[in-house]
Amino acid sequence: MARTDRPWGWFDTVSEAPGHKVKRIVVHAGQQISLQKHQHRSEHWLVVRGSAHVTVGEREFELGVGQHTDIAVGQLHRLANRSAHPVEIVEVQLGERIEESDIVRLQDDYGRS
Repeated sequence: MARTDRPWGWFDTVSEAPGHKVKRIVVHAGQQISLQKHQHRSEHWLVVRGSAHVTVGEREFELGVGQHTDIAVGQLHRLANRSAHPVEIVEVQLGERIEESDIVRLQDDYGRS
């Protein structure tokens, strides 16, 4: 498990095989990932620590520990941390192509396209 740092926090890959990948994602206080979508994979998010502000499609909502949501292929989504403490989720990716290059960013606080 190699940790990958990002401007918003970090992630590591817990498990990976053809058709799926499992990540642990930590978003620092006051940070958020880009508003994005994927063309080749769906995702399932489960909050394991903290409180997450989630955007899925047109909906925005809060998830606490033990709560989860599903993100369909092609659906806009974002994970944000509006609290003063880190938020940690487990993300399960399912699909034919599971690569970082499948991220289509529509809005990003850190200047990435």
